Amino acid sequence: MKAFILAAGLLAATAASAQDLPKANLKVVGGLSNLTAYQDYEQPFWTKTIPEKSKGQVTAEIKGFNEMGLKGPELLRLMSQGVIEFGTATLSYFASDNPINEAIDLAGLAPDAKTARAITDAFAPIYAKFYGEGSKVRLLGISPYPAQVLFCNAEIKGLADLKGKKVRTSSRTQAEFVEAFGGSSVTMAFGEVVPALQNKVVDCAITGSLSGYSAKWYEVSTHLLALPINWNQQIHAVNEAAWNKIDPKVREFLATNIKALVGQIWDAAAQQTQQGYDCNTGAAACTLSVKGKMQLVVPTDADKALLKTVLQEKVLPKWAARCSADCVAGFNATVGKELGLTAKK
Repeated sequence: MKAFILAAGLLAATAASAQDLPKANLKVVGGLSNLTAYQDYEQPFWTKTIPEKSKGQVTAEIKGFNEMGLKGPELLRLMSQGVIEFGTATLSYFASDNPINEAIDLAGLAPDAKTARAITDAFAPIYAKFYGEGSKVRLLGISPYPAQVLFCNAEIKGLADLKGKKVRTSSRTQAEFVEAFGGSSVTMAFGEVVPALQNKVVDCAITGSLSGYSAKWYEVSTHLLALPINWNQQIHAVNEAAWNKIDPKVREFLATNIKALVGQIWDAAAQQTQQGYDCNTGAAACTLSVKGKMQLVVPTDADKALLKTVLQEKVLPKWAARCSADCVAGFNATVGKELGLTAKK
């Protein structure tokens, strides 16, 4: 009986605190609307979870940035200017603005989701300070896509087979990774990849294993190399001035729930990576309605070691050369300490 009374009291307190929240309607620009990260997490979070948990006091309108005619790289600038209030954007979009945006997602840095999360958490305070001071943007969280892997419309048995191949990449670190193996990096928008693979404009393309499935890359690709190259983390952020105008109770409510959202996406990262492998290749373990017929290429220990070597000898030194001394020092004190790596200017 005591337990029941306590539980009832907690429920009443939760309901009361939700009703105590002042009314707020938020405008959110989310990630790519055709991917599971948006469809399964972001959109329901803002349109269902937040209104339900606030008892209807806090509501939100959300659209993927692609639905608004945006390309992605301009998102941070628009958030900085206050044109966008809440926004989600992939860190690699801003790599050309400042190499610090590559720090947690260099090719070969994180072979699994657990490592990716550890280094992201370690470096997050540096990003929070960097965005807050330079862009007037408040960082609310960082989440991943499923592992970024190679889809090829050509036979591939391992990383050595990238030699001579044209590969679509979405970041500088991916480009340097491809070039380290003698391949050619091709930059193109996500939506252009299917016809490019179909027409042999490129031989391979890198994206999240489940993202590629969502975009039906299995229809134009034959081989999938199940080797995580990087994780393409994205920031969840808000314009600082817009944030400060929100009632403190609502700010606390949002910060707590966004932290939970980010945690859910991280918890699902490894599972979604495997789901991408299963569904692109038509494995029995795939629980989605459509199954691809790609050939899964299981990486050898030699391939895993090769990826690590390329990180240490090619990718990390090139990144350190273009990032500031403070940036490199921050990396070494956080990510480097976590992984036993040292970047040198």
